[in-house]
Amino acid sequence: MRIAVYGLGYVGMTGAACLASQGHDIVGVDVSEDKVRKIAAGVSPIREPGVDAMLTDALARGRLRCTTDPADPARTCDLAIVCVGTPSAPDGSHNMRAIAEVTLQIAAALRDAGRKERFTVVYRSTIRPGSVEGLILPIFRSALGPSLDCVEVIYNPEFLREASAVKDFFHPPKIVIGTADGKPSARIDEMNGTIEAPTFTVGYREAEFTKFVDNSFHALKVAFANEIGRVCVNLGIDAKVVHDIFVSDTKLNISPYYLRPGGPFGGSCLPKDVRALQHIASDVGANTHVIDAVMRSNEAHKHFLFTRATDGLKPGARVLMVGLAFKSDTDDLRESPNIDLARKLLQAGYALSIYDPSLSPEHLIGQNLGYAYSHLPRMKELLVDKEAAERTRYDLVVDANGRASALALGDARVLNIHAL
Repeated sequence: MRIAVYGLGYVGMTGAACLASQGHDIVGVDVSEDKVRKIAAGVSPIREPGVDAMLTDALARGRLRCTTDPADPARTCDLAIVCVGTPSAPDGSHNMRAIAEVTLQIAAALRDAGRKERFTVVYRSTIRPGSVEGLILPIFRSALGPSLDCVEVIYNPEFLREASAVKDFFHPPKIVIGTADGKPSARIDEMNGTIEAPTFTVGYREAEFTKFVDNSFHALKVAFANEIGRVCVNLGIDAKVVHDIFVSDTKLNISPYYLRPGGPFGGSCLPKDVRALQHIASDVGANTHVIDAVMRSNEAHKHFLFTRATDGLKPGARVLMVGLAFKSDTDDLRESPNIDLARKLLQAGYALSIYDPSLSPEHLIGQNLGYAYSHLPRMKELLVDKEAAERTRYDLVVDANGRASALALGDARVLNIHAL
């Protein structure tokens, strides 16, 4: 394919070199005349292992040329990839000036060239969810009007790490493609034809948000690891040994478990141990700000679920909660977030019933018994059996442990708190 790459920084230069090595004809576009001259002379503007050799080969084979003219690709290319920067603005948002300018330039060039054949524009810059629909498409629509059908806009975030970007280009952890209808793009499939990776074709907003989730989680992991390291150092513990043990667990620690948006955490272990770690860290002066925020975040999520469940629900409405224990197939009520939700529903005046087939109040003992009745004194009278749950008409069913589907509940509105 004939591919234009707008912005020849780390992402753009790496992409241009890699695409040229795959046999595509590349036009690099950048506002810097000095950068364009250097690339034409075989000098990469970035330091990235593997790029220099691919640049030299691409130039020798006539697979890469560069220009400062943003209109050039409108006449010669099938596809354009936008890799311009979106640096932080003073308020923390992304500065979208370069995105807007490049989009205006591409749109004007397509209009002036009177282009009729399909032109695909792929954005790889990190942008706020809604930017394609709220900024990019309106610019194209304003410039092209009815001719907008000739433009296919794609959001395709990159997952390149500096110093291993070439390897990441050819062996990405995943490929995410955002399209207007969430359906595949023939041109993108062709461009990625030789790359094998899990592929997700989704709507624009889901694709736009992916990079925020990834990068924030990476930052969280670094901050969390450093906080644990500080605690280890202050307690005379070998942080490397602790790390080796932690990352060896790919069943729970490094896995999809505990990373699915849904219910708050609870039970006898997580809240207790987070509080204890907070105390230890404070005691040894480790200043664990991320860990200190975990419990507050969990409490905030409990209230979020309550407001989500009761949105539009009339006062006095009948509510069935399916599951009271902190997880299904257990009767452990200690610090169960479902007890907190039940209490909030009662305090708000709703007529609450609870169905939990794993729970028998007469079998509760010790701390489990004490926690249950101290936090939900009416628990026993609120519990109903399967028959009673099914014969009552409810305004809302809160599926707290994934068992609501086993009940015949008619047309009641069901909120599964583990599937946000």
